[in-house]
Amino acid sequence: QVQLRESGPGLLKPSQTLSLICAVSGNSITTEYHYWSWIRQAPGKGLEWIGYIDYSGTTYYNPSLKSRTSIWRDTSKDQITLHLFSVTPEDTAVYYCAKKGPADSDYDWLGSYDYNYWGQGTQVTVSS
Repeated sequence: QVQLRESGPGLLKPSQTLSLICAVSGNSITTEYHYWSWIRQAPGKGLEWIGYIDYSGTTYYNPSLKSRTSIWRDTSKDQITLHLFSVTPEDTAVYYCAKKGPADSDYDWLGSYDYNYWGQGTQVTVSS
């Protein structure tokens, strides 16, 4: 059974860096053709894909967030880490990690959300 669990601070101040960890169990994050995404949903809005790190360690980011985003992995712990720099109140959202795979890199990452597994999500609020 694959499980994903997000963790991190629930409250940040503007300009701080958001760091979230997704702990994966039941599936190695290096399994070929598996992609590990971060996705968020702001209050009253739809899902927004942030980026992924794939089985080989390659990353790909939403162009609208690319300048502020970094995704890393710890293969010894099967963990995926999201860093979002210089947060503002507009970054307030529920943040999810999700797995898609096996898949192709030309999947519609920006527009589709039919992932195999999702974490339960973690609320992040940015407020002064």
